[in-house]
Amino acid sequence: MGAQAADVAEAAGAAEAAVARIRAAFESLTPASLAQLDAVYTSDAWFKDPFNEVRGVAAIRAIFEHMFQTLQGPRFVVRDVVVQGHQCFLTWDFLFRQPRMGPQEQCIRGGSHLRLAADGRIEMHRDYWDAAEELYEKIPVLGALMRWLKKRAGS
Repeated sequence: MGAQAADVAEAAGAAEAAVARIRAAFESLTPASLAQLDAVYTSDAWFKDPFNEVRGVAAIRAIFEHMFQTLQGPRFVVRDVVVQGHQCFLTWDFLFRQPRMGPQEQCIRGGSHLRLAADGRIEMHRDYWDAAEELYEKIPVLGALMRWLKKRAGS
């Protein structure tokens, strides 16, 4: 194997290892582990989801803190991982309980596009999930309205 091919293979291996570490961090996230988010995100990382757009690890930590304060037993289960260079895409299930949504565990299915810095930490994190289908339709009164609107839009 030539030197250039060896460098590419080494970089790919480093990215795979970084993504495995990131996956483990998300799947084992707890209120106590939030203090170590600077090992996962760069200090100026950008994060966006359907409700938030923030920059900096402190602001990202605040989003996860709010998640733990408002939901019961929130956790991520990563389903698929695709790595290409310094980028990856994860598909995941976000599981939680929210008393206002009933006693059963809720599941939001989504995906995250991550761009990694040279040191393997996340510098860009963009979450994709359908807030209407995955969240609003599951709220008792709002859900009926959302399903009615969806049906009307499809007619």
